[in-house]
Amino acid sequence: MLRLGCAKPGSWGSFWAILTLVGLATRAAQRADVSGEAAGTSINHSQMLLQRLQELLRHGNASDVVLRVQAAGTDEVRVFHAHRLLLGLHSELFRELLSNQSEVVLLEPRDCAAVFDKFIRYLYCGELTVLLAQAIPLHRLATKYRVASLQRGVADYMRAHLAGGAGPAVGWYHYAVSTGDEALRQSCLQFLAWNLSAVVGSAEWGAVSPELLAQLLPRSDLVLQDELELFQALEAWLSRARPSPTVAEWALRAIRYPMIPPAQLFQLQARSAVLARHGQAVADLLLQAYQFHAASPLHYAKFFDVNGSAFLPRNYLAPAWGVPWVINNPARDDRSTSFQTQLGPSGHDLGRRVTWNVLFSPRWLPVSLRPVYADAAGTALPAARPEDGRPRLVVTPASSGGDAAGVSFQKTVLVGARQHGRLLVRHAYSFHQSSEEAGDFLAHADLQRRNSEYLVENALHLHLIIKPVYHTLIRTPK
Repeated sequence: MLRLGCAKPGSWGSFWAILTLVGLATRAAQRADVSGEAAGTSINHSQMLLQRLQELLRHGNASDVVLRVQAAGTDEVRVFHAHRLLLGLHSELFRELLSNQSEVVLLEPRDCAAVFDKFIRYLYCGELTVLLAQAIPLHRLATKYRVASLQRGVADYMRAHLAGGAGPAVGWYHYAVSTGDEALRQSCLQFLAWNLSAVVGSAEWGAVSPELLAQLLPRSDLVLQDELELFQALEAWLSRARPSPTVAEWALRAIRYPMIPPAQLFQLQARSAVLARHGQAVADLLLQAYQFHAASPLHYAKFFDVNGSAFLPRNYLAPAWGVPWVINNPARDDRSTSFQTQLGPSGHDLGRRVTWNVLFSPRWLPVSLRPVYADAAGTALPAARPEDGRPRLVVTPASSGGDAAGVSFQKTVLVGARQHGRLLVRHAYSFHQSSEEAGDFLAHADLQRRNSEYLVENALHLHLIIKPVYHTLIRTPK
């Protein structure tokens, strides 16, 4: 048990101690009005105030309340000699709890009890240092004691570390669901969708709940090598989690079997233990996939509805659907490249390719900001500065292979970094065939900053993906 020296609890000296600190803060905020000066001189002793507050907590000077924090399931008790005024300033719950008593016992989960000193320090000083493993217990304490500022701060910390790939997204997702933090839940869900290829190969995949799986499987923005990778990941999850047959069959029906080539489908039916148990539940979907691959998409669409999600590719990283593109020093010069993708996922289109040309410009100017040299009266107008522009990415087909009726293309650009050989996606932009470019592409990026979140070692890491989208064709009666 940790015990800190302190003045006698309930001492009237605490009142004068607080008044002294408040007076110091007031004097520090005053501005001198000397000799009618237009601008006053600021005297800032805020650091001194923080030091005094830390000393109050460290030594328990003039404390008037004792908190006994016990870790649940243990005899371990940590004692904090505190000041009800400072605790009550941050927490209405503390104000109510300590209004009529000077000593309370707080029973906390072990992880929360372990960081309670950091939590109390925040109430005195307004700052703390957070480690990844401490985020959830600190957020729990902030939620329990209704310290809204700390609650927001820890949630922001978690979202920022998700974007950098450091946070345990699955664990944080389940925590966000349990606490009703919708913003954090959505951030975790988006990170998992954009980085699913990395997650399914990690220990986190085994911690995915059926509820989280139900949120992920229907999404078309999942980033994966291909649909087969998703099936194999689901098979591993089903073997480990052993859910009810209803859950297993629903999950298997969420796989987009038309996106898997026939040769791989045959192997799955012959070798998959999961399909051996639940094959009847997806027999109609497998037949649908074989039919889709056997006929031309144009002919298939005359008889079957291809507008469903089963025929919509996800964000596949396989070479048939896109290409990675690393742009060094992206703030300097225009760059261009070209690549080919398969016309469509149907086996009928296996040998057909579409060539795409891509242009990247770091300082594209919209029409409203382009240089104008003279107005109607002949007066020269100032030219727009290069820094007024923003990055531009244009993707256009270079061949006519993609003009088949009933097919359009969705273009997706992933922005991220490579970590441990895997693509970590930080941003994604999508635009359709009718538009050559993503209107909001890197709209808020500062590519001049070497530590920009959009850059990795001063390079812009992109992955360009082309997703063919089929449309049902209506037969014209003769």
